[in-house]
Amino acid sequence: MNTPNQHIDVPLLREKGVTLHIKREDTIHPLISGNKYRKLKYNLLEAQKLGQRTLLTFGGAFSNHIAVMACVGHEQGFNTIGVIRGDELANTWQDNPTLKLAHEHGMQFHFVSRSDYRLKNELDFLHHLKDRFGNFYLVPEGGTNALAVQGCEEIVTDADAQFDNICCTVGTGGTVAGLINSAQPHQQVWGFPALKGDFLTEEISRWTTRENWRLVTDYHFGGYAKVDRELVDFINHFKAQTKIPLDPIYTGKLLFGIFDLVNQDVFPQNTKILAIHTGGLQGIQGMNLVLKKKNLPLLDV
Repeated sequence: MNTPNQHIDVPLLREKGVTLHIKREDTIHPLISGNKYRKLKYNLLEAQKLGQRTLLTFGGAFSNHIAVMACVGHEQGFNTIGVIRGDELANTWQDNPTLKLAHEHGMQFHFVSRSDYRLKNELDFLHHLKDRFGNFYLVPEGGTNALAVQGCEEIVTDADAQFDNICCTVGTGGTVAGLINSAQPHQQVWGFPALKGDFLTEEISRWTTRENWRLVTDYHFGGYAKVDRELVDFINHFKAQTKIPLDPIYTGKLLFGIFDLVNQDVFPQNTKILAIHTGGLQGIQGMNLVLKKKNLPLLDV
């Protein structure tokens, strides 16, 4: 499935002589879109091949991955189980827009403490889950595995060869690894991590042997799911200018970073940039609940 590239025509880009397009992966499906669709494509085929009808995965309270897994399962006839970080959510999940959406699409929840959640890759913990729920097809937290990377390699096509730089947000590293693998020899891939930590270079290197990439670590806004007034204002202004909604966890930080680098003249004149919109718009509603508690401006929905 090929998605459209939307040209962004705003004064800063014209002034600096930089061309920016956004690949609208968010338009694939109202709920099953962006890199989550790409990551699940071949995993679902593998689950079907193995005769598995139950999918189990891990995620936090506002996880796009959890929401998309539930919706995919509902559409394609899989049972879905979400192991959710934070046992305190067992009594309050009905107030959480992401978990409510997942439940409405048939997902069964298993809430665990944060200490138990850290065991998600341990064989003993996975055996315990199989004893409790029976056989299942395991999809890792964030969806990243070899099959997910294969799916993300299909985001960029030969028609995108005109671009010098491909920019993408980074969570678990699977999406950017797919882009690195499929980029043309003349293209540089820029990854913008949405969370703190130096572990991502090693993680991405698990899925690619190419060296046509770099990480820009200055735009995580304090860590995963951290948002401030400056970012909210940027997202709202960007939507007013372009009619493109951005999510605050990933694509908002990506575009903020790109515009800041353009303003600093990091990209030479006549540079052509393709930014990947990875979806995740369902998270806006939940983030607005957080912003409201902090007396910060809300994101335009």
